[in-house]
Amino acid sequence: MELDMDLNRSVPQLDWAPHLASRTAGMKSSAIRELLKLTQQPDIISLAGGMPAPGLFPLREIEEACRHIIRENGPQAMQYSATEGYEPLKEYLAATVHKYGVPAVPGNVLLTSGSQQALDLVGKIFIDPGDYVLTGGPTYLGAFQAWGAYGARYHTIPLDDNGMIVDQVEHAYKKVLTDSGKPPKFIYVLPNFHNPAGTTMPQERRQQLAEIATKLDLAVIEDDPYGELRYEGEDIPPICTLIPERTIYLGTFSKTMAPGLRLGWIVCPEVLMSRFVQAKQGADLHTGTFAQYVANDICQRGLLKPHIKKLRVAYKERRDTMLDALAELWPAGCNWTRPQGGLFLWARVPEPIDTKAFLNEVAIKEKVAYVPGVSFYPNQDGGHNAMRLNFSYCPPDEIVEGIRRLGVALKKALGD
Repeated sequence: MELDMDLNRSVPQLDWAPHLASRTAGMKSSAIRELLKLTQQPDIISLAGGMPAPGLFPLREIEEACRHIIRENGPQAMQYSATEGYEPLKEYLAATVHKYGVPAVPGNVLLTSGSQQALDLVGKIFIDPGDYVLTGGPTYLGAFQAWGAYGARYHTIPLDDNGMIVDQVEHAYKKVLTDSGKPPKFIYVLPNFHNPAGTTMPQERRQQLAEIATKLDLAVIEDDPYGELRYEGEDIPPICTLIPERTIYLGTFSKTMAPGLRLGWIVCPEVLMSRFVQAKQGADLHTGTFAQYVANDICQRGLLKPHIKKLRVAYKERRDTMLDALAELWPAGCNWTRPQGGLFLWARVPEPIDTKAFLNEVAIKEKVAYVPGVSFYPNQDGGHNAMRLNFSYCPPDEIVEGIRRLGVALKKALGD
């Protein structure tokens, strides 16, 4: 019997909207990912994305690791593996963060598909629709993008040049409790080289936050993707070292090795590990085995540390180049943070300029891009005269030209 293969006949199209889960209403596109599509044009200088410099990827080391792994452990590296992660890599990570004071053992380390998956897993096991999260204003937009899908609401705490203003945490907690009848599920912080603000929380504030969290019985999500990229000053112990029993600590290889490997990790109290493992099994079974073998080979051969030293030198030069260019080329009335490390700084322009409109109407025409500040406020209630500038991706000469183009456009807009 022949099937009716008349491809010209009219087929009714399904209206998919009624079939979607209600939580899809809370899903939003990343402003940065959408912007990156535009900045793929070769003549645009992009100070927008949070991307490492591609010319600094450890390609030779990765190639050597791939050859060695395929030759010596090919079948195992290509096979399914444990959800928790490759045990030798977990041992390495536990020992590494332990040196910073984080009380980790392999049993409370979980490998994830980038730290973005770690954020998603946090949302999956903690957030019910309508739950509040305390976070900075501004904060990393990937976090509230992940948690929005689970119905999270946000109460933001402002930042100054020393990061989150911890004095306001208790007031924010009480406000959420009064308004919703429930305490916030956790507080989310990026104490080292904040994304997007570039700030670093000093030791005194970390201690104060630990004391407040203990007093309020508040859980802490400490996101530390940039901690090893310090260019000046002394390392400050993570908040996790002060209150490990109530802190979930997130890390990643994306900024120190290569984001294409999609390798991050969670360090959490062991009592939570089974919940994270169950949530991850439903998402992807396990993080890519081969990528874990590659990262472990590079780490165990002692190649990562000298690579990070090279990154620090290169990124410090680019940071300094951007700071000097801003001071020389931007109009009066602008100000910016001076990051001690990481990939970003936060710039503010005079109030008449809305940086979202300025990007679309002016900057893109001048062939330069940044991320508007409002993108980093989960309630869209701030950052209208601010922008995040990335200094890791472009070489120094392009940084200067990009800042010059923005400076010229800003002066024109301000009538200078």
